[in-house]
Amino acid sequence: MEALLLIITITYGILIGSFLNVCIYRIPNGESIVVTRSHCMKCGKQIKWYDLVPLVSFLVLRGKCRYCKDKLSWQYPAVEALNGILYGIIVIVNGFNEVSILYCLATSALLTLSIIDWRTYEIPVGFNIFIGILGAIRVLTDLEHWYDYVIGFFAVSLFLLILYYATNGKGIGGGDIKLMAAAGLLIGWKLIILSLGLGCILGSVIHLILMKVQNKDRVLAFGPYLSLGIYISMLYGEQIIDWYISTMF
Repeated sequence: MEALLLIITITYGILIGSFLNVCIYRIPNGESIVVTRSHCMKCGKQIKWYDLVPLVSFLVLRGKCRYCKDKLSWQYPAVEALNGILYGIIVIVNGFNEVSILYCLATSALLTLSIIDWRTYEIPVGFNIFIGILGAIRVLTDLEHWYDYVIGFFAVSLFLLILYYATNGKGIGGGDIKLMAAAGLLIGWKLIILSLGLGCILGSVIHLILMKVQNKDRVLAFGPYLSLGIYISMLYGEQIIDWYISTMF
């Protein structure tokens, strides 16, 4: 039964990953993610339903448009597969329960906003609203500890807001502030503080490497690193905190 649930979870993750690709391409361009039919980015031809099967269609078409033969981006299968894998890891670590469902949905939002932020240096507010809604659901499913989540909403976001005004908006982006508020409501104050710490460490190390290897400038998109910190905290946050406390005392 556990193996079956894992397979179902990964499959759903892959299917949802296909929709994430739509969001990644259309939202920054102001296109509708609901009304507009799927079409080739090169020739504009509408894509038939049998060419929209996640992973399978890309392999069958050998990574090319059926009509104009233009090469399709590897982002399509990569996002689909990665979303499925991330879903699977959550279920393996946390089990199949209502919290894991919320975490999986949040992971899809984090993955999508990370790619968009990486390319545009902006986090669309809709993703933060979505994560905030998941946070509200989390509070309702754990009313006994509602204060942990409410404190989490302010714990990091308030600090970042002060930083924002202290640096005239140069030290942190408004989207990052909203992201940490929404995620704090979902995972609570302890884990959101940990997420910030992990995000800062990952951002510093990885971006320094990218500056050295790829000549990246000093300006970085912080959203992907914060998202990675949030994901790690959802998986192993409690263990990391317990380990840290045990080494300090």
